[in-house]
Amino acid sequence: MKKVTELTDLRGKFVLLRSSLNIPLDNGMVRNKFRLQRALPTMRYLSERGAKVIIISHIGRERTETLQPVYEELTKHLPVDWGGRVDSINFAERRKLLAEGDILLAENLRQDEREENNDFGFVGLLAGLGEIYVNDAFAEAHREHASTFGVAKILPAYAGLTLLEEVTELSKALHPKHPALFLLGGAKFETKIPLAEKYLNLYEHVFIGGALANDIFKARGLEVGKSLVSDISLKDSPILNNEKLLLPIDVIVDGPHGKLIKETNQVSSEERIMDCGPKTIDMLASYIEEASAVLWNGPFGAYEEGYVKSTEQTARHIATAKAFSVVGGGDTVAAIEKLNLNDSFGFVSIGGGSTLTFLERGSTSVIDLL
Repeated sequence: MKKVTELTDLRGKFVLLRSSLNIPLDNGMVRNKFRLQRALPTMRYLSERGAKVIIISHIGRERTETLQPVYEELTKHLPVDWGGRVDSINFAERRKLLAEGDILLAENLRQDEREENNDFGFVGLLAGLGEIYVNDAFAEAHREHASTFGVAKILPAYAGLTLLEEVTELSKALHPKHPALFLLGGAKFETKIPLAEKYLNLYEHVFIGGALANDIFKARGLEVGKSLVSDISLKDSPILNNEKLLLPIDVIVDGPHGKLIKETNQVSSEERIMDCGPKTIDMLASYIEEASAVLWNGPFGAYEEGYVKSTEQTARHIATAKAFSVVGGGDTVAAIEKLNLNDSFGFVSIGGGSTLTFLERGSTSVIDLL
């Protein structure tokens, strides 16, 4: 990758900076500042070297969502001006007024449907705003959108400080110290089969929890009741009988008799598996203690429904272990943030889908352009 630090003369140059500002909001207020804090170093780096910085990003999935709350939070850290939509007259006028070191933030790019379609005309509009393109948006490095993919094919493209750090640290997970342990949670096994297969070859043990485990239980003929399962069948998958595979040995279920702790072969047809049980947490703790490297992606319970115990206790175990730990995924990171354990992990990634893509392939189509 070409690094932003290789640019020797930024003074007075228009730099188009793609940041990861898709930040959780609560009633119009920034709820979690993790991504914002990680975005600041590259903004400061460019500004301090006299660049005229134009920040582009997106937030949410709806076209009505706005980056205004993020802008208001950003102003507490840096002198940033608001530009509005990149296709507006106001934005063009604000751009002309930029002096060396100034920073201008554009409105949510997804308000324009051309962003996600990587529309050629929209790519041209964005590229026309800068002389140099810097991609610091690792969280979107798996999306071939106009601001992440199209522009990098037109302007001289460089990797920002945060993106560089993500690639460097996640690469360590591809070549870990041994014994290595991979913890994989969440749902949608159809998107994670290649990842599970890869790390069953790379690592000494792979623990699969969350709704992903339900798919394996079902494929092995166990009752999963009304639990969340994927749309695919693992019945003939080589994963099922891999000796490196670890699964929950007890679970918390919810059903007609309330919340109960059960062995995995005792779940009834009326119950729903909601989380790992205490025996499973203890089992994981012993593997974590013995590991030299731990890679973790995805929660082990229905996290958004309040089933957080196994995820949070596992976070505490990893935080106090000797292993070098790499963690990614929205709910996983949220648990670490909630417990104030960020500094106790080797590396905490801002990515979700991009982290999974990088761990599976060792790069992404967006990173390949840098």
